[in-house]
Amino acid sequence: MPFAAGKDAMADTYKSNETPKYTVERSEGDIEVRAYGPRIMAEVAVTGSQSQAVSAGFRILAGYIFGGNDSGAKVAMTTPVTQVPGESIAMTTPVTQMARDGNWLVQFMMPASFTLESLPRARDPAIRFVRMPADRQVVMRFSGIASTATLASKEGQLRSWARGQAMQVTAGPFYYFYDAPWTMPWNRRNEVAFALK
Repeated sequence: MPFAAGKDAMADTYKSNETPKYTVERSEGDIEVRAYGPRIMAEVAVTGSQSQAVSAGFRILAGYIFGGNDSGAKVAMTTPVTQVPGESIAMTTPVTQMARDGNWLVQFMMPASFTLESLPRARDPAIRFVRMPADRQVVMRFSGIASTATLASKEGQLRSWARGQAMQVTAGPFYYFYDAPWTMPWNRRNEVAFALK
């Protein structure tokens, strides 16, 4: 099936929550090549299994957006929750390696109305804020429960597909979770992504 190229679809909300802005450059089935704009992420490094880490990281970051900051202000919820297998490394360097010791980064995108300077400071010193530059990603969307086995399978399928398209993967995988854990599996939006050169 050939690609649909050059779509102007800019995503900016999902179920009333702000999402990162992107343009779909090409698509085939559940796979898209997206051009993302710059964004600010709040992130926390956590350890544990994939499911333990996303849950622990979500709780810490949710504490921040629900008022756990120096002004006590609520910050609008955004989607997706991003999970990155990797190591804790310098704040301005993206995480690009799979850790062998169970380290993960869990991230929330901050609303586009904020800058790094205008964001309320987090009370929890484990929370860091990073400016993500514009980038291109190849993304596979799927529904259901995003178990470790499912994520590994989708990651392998996407990596193989990208290789078959002669695309050079430069970072990832990134796991994107759009829905609350109580959402019925068939209504969940999950994604696996890799950064492209």
